[in-house]
Amino acid sequence: MFGFGIGMMLFMFLFWIAYIVLWISTLIDILKSDFRGGSDKIVWLLVVVFVPLLGMILYFVIGKNQKIDKQSGGDSLNNQR
Repeated sequence: MFGFGIGMMLFMFLFWIAYIVLWISTLIDILKSDFRGGSDKIVWLLVVVFVPLLGMILYFVIGKNQKIDKQSGGDSLNNQR
C-alpha cells in the first residue's frame, strides 16, 4: 500500500500511538497542576491543544518551571510562620 512495507507501517502506527499518549499525558499534567499565574493553566491548555507538538515541547521546557511546588505547602507565607 503506497509503497510502504509492513515495517514502515508498524513504525508509523507506534509513532502515532506514542504521540497521542504523550499529548494526553501533557493535558492531564496541566489540568492537575497549579500555576503561579492565574491564567497560566488556560494558556498552556490552549497552546497544547492548538499547536500540539510545539506546545508539548514548550510546556516541558518552560511550563514545568511555572508550576507551584505542592511539596513545600504551596503558599510560601504559611511556611514562614
